[in-house]
Amino acid sequence: MANITIEQLTAEAFAPFGQVIELEGANHYPINGGMTERYHDLARVELGGVHPRPLISIFRGKPYALPLTLRMVERHPLGSQAFYPLSDLPFLVIVAADLAGIPDLPRAFLTAPGQGVNIAMNTWHGVLTPLQRECDFIVVDRGGEGNNLEEHHFDVPHIVQHAG
Repeated sequence: MANITIEQLTAEAFAPFGQVIELEGANHYPINGGMTERYHDLARVELGGVHPRPLISIFRGKPYALPLTLRMVERHPLGSQAFYPLSDLPFLVIVAADLAGIPDLPRAFLTAPGQGVNIAMNTWHGVLTPLQRECDFIVVDRGGEGNNLEEHHFDVPHIVQHAG
């Protein structure tokens, strides 16, 4: 059993797995006669496979407690998956690199207020993991033909916890 220490989410640390969705440092400009600021092109939506189409959904996630026993990760081989919270509460993002079809040692990131993530196509990741209370998220992912879900169950679970 491996212990995984939670890291703060930064664009640099998360880059191998996708993009951090946040306003800080984003390309932006005024629209609508100066009454709206557009934060433009915050993440790369990836759609593959037969007849792909983007989906916009709201997920309502129940909270998890720490330390967390991580038994399974999943990936979507035909599309990216973006999560943006509709609250300022932090949530946990667990991701892992691919090692010839199986996940490497996972990494866990804690979001700051105003941060979401776009998990790149075919990237291993944990399930939606709010921590403090039930939370809603805008989710942008792929619809269309084909199997867009693979799961990997660890023989020995990992423990995700804060440092210390």
